Amino acid sequence: MSTERESAAAVGAEPGSSPGEPGKPEGVGAPGSGDLSAAQAGDADGGAVSGADGGAAVDAESGAGPGGDEGAGVGAEMSEAEAELAAQRALREQIEKRKAEKPGPVAAGAKLTGKAADLLAAVRAVESGERPVVHVFDEPEPAPRRPAAEPVRRSEPTAAAAPAAGAAPAPETIEAVRQVLAEGGAPAALAVPAAAALGDGAAGRLREDPWQLLRVAGVRSEQADGFARALLGAGCAPDDERRGRAITVWLLEQAALAGHTVLDADELRAALAQRSVPDPDAAVQNAIAEGDVLVFQDALDASSPTPTPSAEDTGDEAAEGERPVQVLIGLERCALAEESLADGLARVVNSLVKGDEPGVTAWERAAGAVSGSAAELIRAAAGHGLVLHTGGEAARAEPAALVAAARAMGLRVCAAAHSPDGQRRFAALLAAAEGAAEAGAVTTRPAGEQGGPAEAVATVSGLLSGAEGPGRDAEGALAVDVLVVLDAPQLDVETAAMVVESLPDGARLVLSGDPSVLWSAGPGRVFGDLLAARVCPQVASRTPDPGPIGELVSGIGIGELSEVAAPGKEVVIVPVRDADEAVHRAVQLVVDSVPRAIGVPAEHTQVITPGHGGAAGTRALNAALKERLNPGPGRFGGFDPGDRVAYSPALGRTVPGRVVKADAQGLHLDCDGTPVVVPREQVERLVRHGWAMTAHQAVGQRWPAAVVVLPSDAAGALTRAWVYTAFGRAERHLSVVHGADQALPRAVAEIPAKPRTTRLQTLMRIQVPAGGQIG
Repeated sequence: MSTERESAAAVGAEPGSSPGEPGKPEGVGAPGSGDLSAAQAGDADGGAVSGADGGAAVDAESGAGPGGDEGAGVGAEMSEAEAELAAQRALREQIEKRKAEKPGPVAAGAKLTGKAADLLAAVRAVESGERPVVHVFDEPEPAPRRPAAEPVRRSEPTAAAAPAAGAAPAPETIEAVRQVLAEGGAPAALAVPAAAALGDGAAGRLREDPWQLLRVAGVRSEQADGFARALLGAGCAPDDERRGRAITVWLLEQAALAGHTVLDADELRAALAQRSVPDPDAAVQNAIAEGDVLVFQDALDASSPTPTPSAEDTGDEAAEGERPVQVLIGLERCALAEESLADGLARVVNSLVKGDEPGVTAWERAAGAVSGSAAELIRAAAGHGLVLHTGGEAARAEPAALVAAARAMGLRVCAAAHSPDGQRRFAALLAAAEGAAEAGAVTTRPAGEQGGPAEAVATVSGLLSGAEGPGRDAEGALAVDVLVVLDAPQLDVETAAMVVESLPDGARLVLSGDPSVLWSAGPGRVFGDLLAARVCPQVASRTPDPGPIGELVSGIGIGELSEVAAPGKEVVIVPVRDADEAVHRAVQLVVDSVPRAIGVPAEHTQVITPGHGGAAGTRALNAALKERLNPGPGRFGGFDPGDRVAYSPALGRTVPGRVVKADAQGLHLDCDGTPVVVPREQVERLVRHGWAMTAHQAVGQRWPAAVVVLPSDAAGALTRAWVYTAFGRAERHLSVVHGADQALPRAVAEIPAKPRTTRLQTLMRIQVPAGGQIG
């Protein structure tokens, strides 16, 4: 790590210092207040703090909020978009079918009292088919099951398509919504997203229930209250049943943006009280009765204190001592996806037939051909349906060795990465692994049956849509014997459930990733929960990331921010006093210093900062970088041909690209060689300038050089996972523009990732006996 004046001068910066000892920065202004969009908040890990506090800190840097229109088409290939919709529809119907086949409830909870007993009674009432009653927390009967759609099969390799865009609202629907919004004093810009979120009859729904405006991403509860007062006049009251129900759902949506799949019932009621809902219990009850949310009870850990029996509990009843439960409430889509994921993973664990072809001998021979953690991973995969693999960037060579070995045995194998960049990097590792194994190796792979290494690697989104990967069999399952999912921490519960539901019986699933990076942008903590549940073998890589950057990042992963030797200027710290100087230094590094001293051109250098807003957020940095690298008037929504962009077709997915042109169809992009056309009305939501990104946008990708900007106004957004992720995006050179003073070492040493409330760990321990599958 360069800390001397001459080292910093070598890259055209001011004298550097250790990350833990920067020059004390001067105070800066507060972060920008933002506008009516969830994307305005800072990029903290997962977003909203504690429970469901309105999601004010949620960073929807992907540009796609809940209920929003999903993505843009790739050129004119709407068939790919329709294929993804059909595939997801079929998979969700499989989830519903699996839920319908689950056995009835287990008799328990006789000693529950108060609200917990009410909630349990509601669950029992639903399970027995009784009608909801006003004074009982209830859950609606499931909707009738639809026949399963025909599986989507991929006929030939195609370029990855963008996620399907929902049907655009009719012009008359938008106009009717615009009129209602005007009457309520709401911005006309909400007309299109409101019409898309509420569907046909959106205007009538808003008149009947103005708080339905909360279904639109970015609208806050106080804004919906103002809209309701304007429409309803004297008929608007804080205790309106419609208001309580809508705010309940909205709080759970904000919690999902923050990564929670469920919320504790007490936390939800407290959040409702903070939003001036007079009777939080009634609000939750009404939301459950209307089918807007679901209620669950999970047994607490054995270490939790057991409630003291009451005076009335005597004899056997007192001795029974039922374990306490936690009452949890969640959105249907999150809760059912999490349960379906647990069911599917249990199936994967238990459906592998031991001793099947190519047999134990072939697997052992493959393990003997490599060493260390790679051999451990191959042996674990040989005998288990589910295996977890942890490690950094260098450790990806180990799943590459596994994929190469399985392909050599003639098995159908696919690896799926989070991003196209990760896909390319893993394909290169796989090619190297197969090349190293060719000399003197014995292969049972039939000639011509499998393609080259690049054909065996996909992105997760491309695999699910059918645009990439092996396609599906006649039953709709992926045509694989082994599936390796890379960047596993980026799996949210809905995506993970679709992946697992797509696996055929007997297939092996390996989840590989770095548990220290930022978690998924969507709800859930899939990889972390599975590691904690310990229901399958876990292989921890012993392959360290090389060089000064690898040494620095490895230390951050264990909570240590130490100075590292960087004789080749691999790491340079540039202290700054305020946000304006931070922007100036970042631009100087990208445009001049790094290309001149390190040899990495500006187009291969990525700027990373904690948030979009503020004086040194992505907006300010991108404006300054555009002025130097591609000045122009921004003829199409602020963009010009040649602009570097970040295209975010779905929550948690960001693809770097460049603007090619703009016409009546929309904004034409080149995203990693794939042409993308973003309709004019979606440009503002899906496309940002991309010279500077947030860490969540950058996760799963790497660049030859990275410039990480840490202004003082972003200190509250820093966590160990954020710093680890941001610093780890650099391959050859890392510059840290440091104005956060002691907030940086404090974040690394003391601030772990924000906790998420999920059920997967509990569900997996129920589905798979603890220790029974540990390798």
